[in-house]
Amino acid sequence: VQLQASGGGLVQAGGSLRLSCAASGRADAVAWFRQAPGKEREFVAAIRWRTNTYYADSVKGRFTISRDNAKNAVFLQMNSLKPEDTAVYYCAASPTAPITSAIRDPQQYDYWGQGTLVTVSS
Repeated sequence: VQLQASGGGLVQAGGSLRLSCAASGRADAVAWFRQAPGKEREFVAAIRWRTNTYYADSVKGRFTISRDNAKNAVFLQMNSLKPEDTAVYYCAASPTAPITSAIRDPQQYDYWGQGTLVTVSS
């Protein structure tokens, strides 16, 4: 499965962006991770099958993950963005869905996109 992430850019604090992840094939679970300069990669959100969604506490209530199975695409709607959301965002896919307790583990995902940069100015 090849992944192509897009939709990043520069936005002011409080603004919104919508990231897209286009996949060349089907995956039971797709997740977004992010990595800020000088920090480790961290889990942002995941969707398992059609509607099981999971979020990091830091983005809960602001970000929404969704998927269009017909198009093999996953989206991350990001609202009320904060400067601390600045990072390179990566989408990752697993052909078989990880169990709930492992959904946030990057090692569960076999395929990764190239990343898209999100910059939130204060």
